[in-house]
Amino acid sequence: MKLRAFALALALAVATTLPASAVTFRFAFQGDLKSLDPYSLNETFTHGMLGNVYEGLTKRDKDLKIIPGLATSWEQVEPTRWRFHLRKGVKFQNGEDFTADDVVFSAERSFKPASDIKTRIQPAGTKAMKVDDYTVDFVLPSPNPILPYEWDTWYILSKKWAEANGSVEPQPQAGQQQSYAALHANGTGPFIITEHQAGVKTVFKPNPNWWGKPEHNFDEVIFTTISNDATRVAALLSGDVDYADPIPLQDVERVNASANAHVLQGPELRTIFLGFDQYRDELKYSNVKGKNPFKDVRVRKAFYLAIDENAIVDKVMRKAAVASALMISPLLFPLAKDFTRPATDPAEAKKLLTEAGYPNGFEVTMDCPNDRYVNDEAICQAVTAMLARVGIKINLLAQPKAKYFAKILVSGGYDTSFYLLGWTPGSFDSWNILANMYRCRDEKGAGGNNNVGNYCNPKVEELTKEVLVEADTAKRDKMIEEAYKIGQEQDWGYIPLHQQALAWGASKKMKIVQRADNQILFYWFRKE
Repeated sequence: MKLRAFALALALAVATTLPASAVTFRFAFQGDLKSLDPYSLNETFTHGMLGNVYEGLTKRDKDLKIIPGLATSWEQVEPTRWRFHLRKGVKFQNGEDFTADDVVFSAERSFKPASDIKTRIQPAGTKAMKVDDYTVDFVLPSPNPILPYEWDTWYILSKKWAEANGSVEPQPQAGQQQSYAALHANGTGPFIITEHQAGVKTVFKPNPNWWGKPEHNFDEVIFTTISNDATRVAALLSGDVDYADPIPLQDVERVNASANAHVLQGPELRTIFLGFDQYRDELKYSNVKGKNPFKDVRVRKAFYLAIDENAIVDKVMRKAAVASALMISPLLFPLAKDFTRPATDPAEAKKLLTEAGYPNGFEVTMDCPNDRYVNDEAICQAVTAMLARVGIKINLLAQPKAKYFAKILVSGGYDTSFYLLGWTPGSFDSWNILANMYRCRDEKGAGGNNNVGNYCNPKVEELTKEVLVEADTAKRDKMIEEAYKIGQEQDWGYIPLHQQALAWGASKKMKIVQRADNQILFYWFRKE
């Protein structure tokens, strides 16, 4: 009955707003779109959804190559000065002209305390300076040869609109009262948002004034959160939705055998990993008092050796994942082949725990999302069982991603002791990993903003700075390799698990563009 009611609601929504000949694209995702503020959450699904409405100075094409966006061209006029020439004639959906003032404002907004995209413009201290209405210079305190590599998801906001609606600063994830920019959107992109019920439904319609040439054929797009796997798959098979993401791995064969739908599978660049609180002198969520076990490298190594990632790939992921020795996909780093995961060794793990002063193990809470990554909660349950074999009692706290991210990220005060997270480097480059995951930070997130557990090694910090400015690819790769060796093989700073595979379910009437960065950019989709 619930599924029928869901289908009826969708049908009524379409029937009351569009003529019978209209093309409606209906899709479902396991998680929700909590905020429309593109600076509030550095997360792939949010970036993809808002990338249909907002735009960056650059874009990426269907093969992930960087192409012009709101900037038509750019050049490095000096080692520490980049110049961007802006697209003329572009309007925000409310009719305002897009100009250099909006770029300068958006750059400044990205550095605000609640911004989750602080690392988009590097190095810190870079200033956006208006040359004229359609030219902006970025003046850097030191060189950065890859400055615009991840600007496709640094979306430009209207300065006038943000100021008029009290949204000069981003909306914190942990905020109780949502700002105007969290509930409304005003982009330059191919779609506008006409209705947004946070965590329930979002309705998109084509932007008739978009500067580009649409490839889609939609009159309306309706996104609905369907967190239950069985309900989401049933909605796809019955035709109530045209696209469902993700398809549980155990249902892939059933969907492919159906008359109406199939599963699009492919490699994803995201790495799923485990992290520790290495910052606090005492863990917030543990029975160990007066000290922090994760400050001891032997404890971190013990956790790594206790976890059988091959079993997770085989049993939990049904072989739809690739075990990883690094925090980056081997597709993105040529020297990844020189790294291998250590063999699982529970006996050695127990020995290390004993040497560290925990012969009987200890207790700690693990934070885990249950609607963000493929089989995320099941992975955490498997890790819980594996650590139990060496005496570690995990209290698993699995929550919807909205609550999870609001708790563990900077807006929640990095409120976690042990956690599972996934990361796709926006630049498809190792510097993004080093800057976000390995660079030291303070309590407010300055530094490695997404370094949740605050792994910190001065040598890795220095290498990260050198990697940013090094233009020689071979030298740069060797620096990156050294940083990874310190972080993984010496410090055991994280536990990389795997790169998951994409599993998108789609109606056979749909033509879908699936990118390895897992962004759902439906302006390239078509429904026959």
